[in-house]
Parts: sequence; structure tokens; C-alpha cells
Amino acid sequence: MRQAIVGALVTAAVSTVGDYLWANVLPHGQPIYWFAHGALLFLTVGFCLGTPSRKPLLGAAGGVMVGVAATAGFYFLRPVLGYSGLFVMFFVLWIGLGLLTGRVLEKRDSLSVVLARSVLASIGSGLGFYAISGIWFPFNPHGWDYARHFVYWTLAYLPGFAALLVNPRQR
Repeated sequence: MRQAIVGALVTAAVSTVGDYLWANVLPHGQPIYWFAHGALLFLTVGFCLGTPSRKPLLGAAGGVMVGVAATAGFYFLRPVLGYSGLFVMFFVLWIGLGLLTGRVLEKRDSLSVVLARSVLASIGSGLGFYAISGIWFPFNPHGWDYARHFVYWTLAYLPGFAALLVNPRQR
């Protein structure tokens, strides 16, 4: 569970910095920044998922691929679903991260167990993401919102990391 908590905390920190950059630095509506954000954020997630198996660089590379693919999915879904496409792609993203973790990094479980863990990660983090999705509105970038964002991001990422990294067979 320690690795899941560390992964959620590190990823929450990167997400919180991303929130700051989106609010204060980056121009909105330019897909190149979406892709850069997705690549950097999921490089972090992949690194954290790969660390327990001593494959952090492979995890980081896989995380970038999954993050960029999910960003591309959102890019194509946005004209049809609007920002609701984020929720769809967040769910799909955790399936991809689950396959990366279970089939490439860990290789400890059968495909059915990997898919079950992936679906649990998707549901848990998807519900977490949905629950915190109001953190940007109203947004006060000069107040304590960033501390709240960090806590909320941690809570949103923790179920995904826990589903993929906690091994019930370990003591």
C-alpha cells in the first residue's frame, strides 16, 4: 500500500503544478499543451507504477504512451461529448495503465486478474476524478485552492494506484 500512497502523492503534486500552470501560464484551447500535459503527467504515473517492479523507466515510457493516447482520444471525443469526454478517457486511461502494470511491468497475474484490477482502477479513480471535478470552478489561484487541489488529486489517484499496485498475496 505504501507504493500506492507514494504514487498518488507524487502524481497529485504534478497535477497540482499542472493546475497552477493552466490557471496562470498556459494559453487555453491549444491541443499541444494538452498533449504535453498528458505526456508529463502520465510519465509520472508510469514511473510510479514501474518503481515497485524496478522498471521505472519502462513504466515512464509506457505511461507517456498511454497518456498521449488518452489525450488523443479526448481530442477526438471533445467535439462530440464536450468536456465529458475527459471522464470517458480517464476511465479508458486506467484500463491502459492496468494493462501496462499487469502485463508489462509486473507480469504476476493472469490476463483476467489484470483486467479486473484495471476495471477496479478505472472505476475507483474515475469516480474520484468525477467527485473532484468541480475543483476548477470557481477557481481562486491566489488562495488556498492549491492545497485543496493536492488533497483532492491524492484522493482521486489513490484508488487507481491501490488497485494496480497492492498485492493481496504479499504480507
